[in-house]
Amino acid sequence: MAKKDVPPAVAETVLDRFTDVGLIDDAEYAAILVRTRHTERGQARRAIAQELTRKGIDAETAAEALDVIDRESEDAAAYDLVRRRAPASVGLPREKRERRLVEMLARKGHHPSAAFRIVREVLAEQGGTAPHDGAGELRDVGADELDSP
Repeated sequence: MAKKDVPPAVAETVLDRFTDVGLIDDAEYAAILVRTRHTERGQARRAIAQELTRKGIDAETAAEALDVIDRESEDAAAYDLVRRRAPASVGLPREKRERRLVEMLARKGHHPSAAFRIVREVLAEQGGTAPHDGAGELRDVGADELDSP
């Protein structure tokens, strides 16, 4: 309303009325944003907290909304995200796959040590381990190679 040159007294009256009838509710907005960013986009608490701050949500309201995200749900979201994105990098060297997936999790606000652990576990479950070849390079190994001597 400030951009439209609405007098401050009128803007305050309108905003108070909107709040009274439930059209403006920072707590509900924060809860919805946390739920969608975490479940649909796999973002971690840290990234969501930064977004809430950018959107003008006060620290107390943000903290209440973020309470629904615990370490287990954050890790579960990261596992799900890596499982969905890992197939797109099949065929690339394992190191490059790991780096890209860890970077993706970092952009989503996940802690680096958790990101490395989760990416390595998901890649191991999807494509076996990555033993060294004769030149000391890591290589991807298919499930059929894991069982052979």
